[in-house]
Amino acid sequence: MTKAAITLVQWAKSIHHCKIWRLTLNTFIVFLGLSLASLSQSDDRVITSHGVSAFGDLKYDEGFSSFDYVNPEAPQGGEMSVWAFGTFDSLNPFIVKGNGLVHLGLTFDSLLKKSADETDAYYGLIAESVTYPSPSRKWAIFDIREEVWFSDGRPVTAEDVVFSFDMLSTQGSPQYRSSLEDIEKAEMLGERRVKFTFKDGRPTRDLVLAAGGMPIFSKASFTDRAFNESSMEPIIASGPYRVEKAEPGQFAIYRRRDNYWGDDLPVNKGHHNFDSIKVVYYKDYTAGFEGFKGGDYDFREEFYSKLWTTGYDFPEIRKGLMIKETVPDNNPSGAQGYWMNLRRDKFADPKVRQAFNLAFNFEWSNKTLFYDAYIRTDSFWENSNLQAEGLPGEDELSLLEPLRGEIPETVFTETAYSPPMSDPNKLGDRNMLQKASRLLDEAGWNLKDGFRYNDAGEKLTVVFLSSSPSSERIFNPYTENLKAIGIDASVRSVDPAQIKKLVDDYDFDVISRRYSFSQTPGQELRSIFGSVSADQPGSYNISGVQNSGVDALIGAIESAQSRDELVTAVRALDRVLRALHIWVPSWYSASYRIAYRNQYARPATLPLYDLGELSIWWEDKSQTAR
Repeated sequence: MTKAAITLVQWAKSIHHCKIWRLTLNTFIVFLGLSLASLSQSDDRVITSHGVSAFGDLKYDEGFSSFDYVNPEAPQGGEMSVWAFGTFDSLNPFIVKGNGLVHLGLTFDSLLKKSADETDAYYGLIAESVTYPSPSRKWAIFDIREEVWFSDGRPVTAEDVVFSFDMLSTQGSPQYRSSLEDIEKAEMLGERRVKFTFKDGRPTRDLVLAAGGMPIFSKASFTDRAFNESSMEPIIASGPYRVEKAEPGQFAIYRRRDNYWGDDLPVNKGHHNFDSIKVVYYKDYTAGFEGFKGGDYDFREEFYSKLWTTGYDFPEIRKGLMIKETVPDNNPSGAQGYWMNLRRDKFADPKVRQAFNLAFNFEWSNKTLFYDAYIRTDSFWENSNLQAEGLPGEDELSLLEPLRGEIPETVFTETAYSPPMSDPNKLGDRNMLQKASRLLDEAGWNLKDGFRYNDAGEKLTVVFLSSSPSSERIFNPYTENLKAIGIDASVRSVDPAQIKKLVDDYDFDVISRRYSFSQTPGQELRSIFGSVSADQPGSYNISGVQNSGVDALIGAIESAQSRDELVTAVRALDRVLRALHIWVPSWYSASYRIAYRNQYARPATLPLYDLGELSIWWEDKSQTAR
């Protein structure tokens, strides 16, 4: 997987949302029943707390001194330097226009901050407290700390919070607009008090978190500039870092604010330990690795199995001046694979899409190209208890039965789809290719002179988009198998800026992409799989999924009132998505593969759900001197 695949999802983890539409009667019954269940309780009590979670559980009590996974006495100073794949030409990551610089979240604070060792808990950052009615969560009030101020010296006020909401919900990218769509309004109750009111009849479990996790920026900074235009002028914010220097497509330097207001907060103790963070850009994966060896940057997460296996044998490694290690990753491993653009008629028949699944020989690729470094992905929630297994049980069937006719019948008759194993010793597994050919025949794509044509005389032509020469070694064997069954398959290499434009406009056939999902998925699923997002330029629904049954199950996930209900609903959605064959799942590794110069230290126990290299690591000055 390329680094581009990682950077594309950085803002996607907590901020996606869109509304359900065109539900059939059965779908509406499922969704309405869940919604009424959540609203039927009339015994609301108003809670004021230092934090909030999706299901009400908080690990840290009020007055906690720091998160358990940090070193609150970590020394500060030095520089962390990392790399990024692709390019950037904008310091506004909140809109569709432009290619945003990565890690700009370092410059922004939000009302609440997420804990990295809990699945869905947030604690006060800009806000010293949050007040909401339970269990309905129909609204939320945030009280802003008096000491909070922006990098230009202006205080952060409720007016800035309302302005941030208004801009993101009306002019932001589809991910931000959909994330905030179910919020009716944000209003000032005072200079430092802001209230969010949520729309009637919408799932409210995650809306307090959506409002609390929204980036806050200064209204005054947009007096003479339009929010919806890309710009290399930094947005004034209240976070621990500021953009000191940025050269488009080359590098950027974040400098820690000497007078950052929040250093002593419990949620910030042990964080923001580096004086500066440098990001170096490369348009070629191999060139990025050579830059690492040459000292252009000092920390690298490796996604290229061949390099990991054969490339890390150089003097610094042998002398102990550089550390190479794997660290367990407890997050769901994400949905990585080849995503087909269902907006194109050639992919309308699920039999065609399943044929593409059968033609990809993962076992051969893993043995020949990846040094047996990976495990085959089959679930959208791989490496977690959220993935569907076997046939649906009674709990899942209670959600799935009302959706008959809207979702594939195989959901009820077959075990959750997993790609069959191919011959690892031969790229063209005859058995798999024969099955794929039969599916194409059944779908009306007939062989003529070695290629597939439909009744209208159109050839089945498929182009894979690639932004890195290193990925073509994976694409090319796959296209050879597709050619063997009569598909005119090829690879088109374009630069990262072109890739973004083509994907934003959905002008592609197949593209490799990875989406990461949290342990508590919710509103973000509408932006990735929801019907409304399918035709919104720049959304994350790159396959163009439009299925009322999928919409209903997303609604069930959002409306879940307990973790058991959530797990059941996610498994049901996973089962349906896999039966739709919207992608060709590829591979995963349940660990971080990292290398870094031996000048960094980290807490003895890392948090469950984050590596934290930019936030909770620090420079070991004795090692730096060495």
